[in-house]
Amino acid sequence: MDIPRTGIRRRTVLAGGAAATVAGPLVAAGPAGASGSRTYDLTVLGTSDTHGNVYNWDYYRDAEYDDSAHNDVGVAKVATLVNRIRSERRGRATLVLDAGDTIQGTPLATYYAKQEPITSTGETHPMARAMNVIDYDAVTLGNHEFNYGLPLLDLWIRQLGFPALAANAVDARTGLPAFLPFVVKKVSLGKGAPMLRVGILGLTNPGVAIWDRANVEGRLRFLDMVTTARKWVPIMRMFGADLVLVSAHGGDSGTSSYGPDLPNENPSALIAQKVRGIDAILFGHAHAEVVERFVTNEETGERVLLSEPSKWGQRVTRMDFTLSRRYGRWHVDSKHATMLNTNTVPEDRKVVAAVRAQHAKTIAYVNQVVATSVVELSAAESRYKDTAILDYINKVQTDTVAAALAGGQYAALPVLSIAAPFSRTALFPAGDVKIKDVAGLYIYDNTLEAVVLTGAEVKVYLEYSAKYFVTLAPGAPVDPATINDPAVPDYNYDTLSGVEYDIDISRPVGDRITRLTRAGVDVQPTEQFVVAVNNYRRSGGGNFPGIVKAQVYNQQQEIRQLLIDWAQARGVIDPADFYQPNWRLVRAGVPVF
Repeated sequence: MDIPRTGIRRRTVLAGGAAATVAGPLVAAGPAGASGSRTYDLTVLGTSDTHGNVYNWDYYRDAEYDDSAHNDVGVAKVATLVNRIRSERRGRATLVLDAGDTIQGTPLATYYAKQEPITSTGETHPMARAMNVIDYDAVTLGNHEFNYGLPLLDLWIRQLGFPALAANAVDARTGLPAFLPFVVKKVSLGKGAPMLRVGILGLTNPGVAIWDRANVEGRLRFLDMVTTARKWVPIMRMFGADLVLVSAHGGDSGTSSYGPDLPNENPSALIAQKVRGIDAILFGHAHAEVVERFVTNEETGERVLLSEPSKWGQRVTRMDFTLSRRYGRWHVDSKHATMLNTNTVPEDRKVVAAVRAQHAKTIAYVNQVVATSVVELSAAESRYKDTAILDYINKVQTDTVAAALAGGQYAALPVLSIAAPFSRTALFPAGDVKIKDVAGLYIYDNTLEAVVLTGAEVKVYLEYSAKYFVTLAPGAPVDPATINDPAVPDYNYDTLSGVEYDIDISRPVGDRITRLTRAGVDVQPTEQFVVAVNNYRRSGGGNFPGIVKAQVYNQQQEIRQLLIDWAQARGVIDPADFYQPNWRLVRAGVPVF
């Protein structure tokens, strides 16, 4: 049936208040067994968190990507695996899905959002070019799809040759879906077989409301993913879906980084447990490799298949379903998942060719020299030592905020700055420092903000960050490799400049900041400070205490660009201009290092 499109965004499909089905192209398939068999098979391939990786390339090292496990990255590698499986299956039904976070994460993606934004040039985004070559069946919007604002997101969606889904993102005014909630694809399983209708529901992450508040506040709301699935799965079944797949940008841990203020950040296992009628869930967001997990639905007793394909195009999930037709209905007889590694195949030439010019332009951009460093600066030890390269971030943030507030209401308050180690491999070489070196130090598209904190709030904030260090008893051997909790991302080890403090990791969590002074004088609980911080932290990312406040500074300036601009304006990066060691790890008062 043809249903007219309406709603607040181009990809929304509504009919009488409910989303309409969208019939995809017919995909030929054949019986799984011998001739005349009444069982058939369907394969679903899935990616997630590709984060702007097309080529197997590390723009920060200007070299082919490699890591300690010799993983490869990029959807050009994904394309080869997809094509190989399609060929092996000889036309039998194969669907390809992505669970989100696609247009942010590499200098390639940033260049076409910031330097030559597609909204200004009209050029096709590199991730649209690459994914259109692969011919995905659907993509779910991840939280990072909202990083560059709704106009760029809307244009990227319109450039795709397949649907973009996000059922729980709704118009803040009307409550109607802001994007297409789901599709139902008609899939042929072979000559003479009744058509199989596969419903695909997309769910994005509620954390967008915090992480990209400036882009979505007052325009979009993000509903609970479990509740949303419970609403739409029956509607999909009503529109004829025989098999229901969920593509969810949320992990399976059931926990949230931002506390209880928003719906759960990682509810994929809860969706399987709580919502009846789901056959399988492709999920992402956590950057984990979950090959195959079964969760039993508490209402029906049916087992729901879940799988997460790591990140950056390193892995491809393969789900295989065996189906049979009984009493006029399709039944799933079996289902299982395996994981494919992209380091086993070469890059697909068509994808490489589609993005070659954009890749070359990005490489030229990131290799521009912006300054000369008098010494080598490294972030390798920044998780547990005060390093000059993190003080560079703090210097730029402090100078920017202090200059903006000069002569105003907050000019008399001391300016502190928060920074965190984003990359252990970040390095400013002695000599020429290029854009790629600065971008490698600050790998996120965060903007700079500032709030006012009291001395008491500063201490509580530092205690929260200090809790992530492993407790080290007096006399225990010191190993830099294990002093940080390996389960905690490096970016949660926040440090502050502008005050001096010790972190005593022999003491219990919550009582580790044993010295907190400024200019040699104890910081008083009622003292006030302006604190420079990135928008992710300030809006609640990581659930750090006391920082979610009204901003006293917010000019929507990207921190990475501020770092580049500071270096270009001075021409020389000299630690003497910014390195002020102000914190240390201690054990019973004795420095650990």
